[in-house]
Amino acid sequence: MGQSPHHGSADAPRRDARGTRLLLLDAASALFAERGYERSTVRDIAARAGVNQALLFRYFGSKKALFGEVMARGGHEQLRATPAERLFEVALRGMLAGDGGSADRALEVCLRSIGGSDEIAEALRGLGEEYAEVLSTLAEADHRGLRGDLALSWLLGIGLMRVVVGKEPLASADPDTVCRLVEGALGQLLEGLPQEKA
Repeated sequence: MGQSPHHGSADAPRRDARGTRLLLLDAASALFAERGYERSTVRDIAARAGVNQALLFRYFGSKKALFGEVMARGGHEQLRATPAERLFEVALRGMLAGDGGSADRALEVCLRSIGGSDEIAEALRGLGEEYAEVLSTLAEADHRGLRGDLALSWLLGIGLMRVVVGKEPLASADPDTVCRLVEGALGQLLEGLPQEKA
């Protein structure tokens, strides 16, 4: 005679709110990075998390609010935890890997979600401005803001061509090779980047 699992049993431990929120955040981060905001449904996010979709609304209120938390957890955490001189490389490697943790995929989420609603566009613009501002601190010459924007544009362009378009040979290029080539040239724009030792 089969036993049906119940909450609190050893076979089916009850999830706590924090654990469920993390499952939803992880699932949403992965789906937003794979499909973008518009093509990621609440049903698909809940299914990937292995929870009822009503819990998404209970813990986040809406898909847009969940998106905001994904971006805060990913991009903003990356900005807080990464020294300015390493930010470009860390963000680039995250996009090149394509399967990193949620923090690594923040810019990939941005790329796949461009063209969404005005609220989503505003959130993405805000995060982009924060990245560009940090990158601009590495410029010692005139036009610091412009240099930061150009560095961010290069980063997002690489991600767009590799992750979204799948342009070869970039799409399958070795991440170490891409980083070495890009950072070598980027040193002319952002003088504060670490110099590669000869």
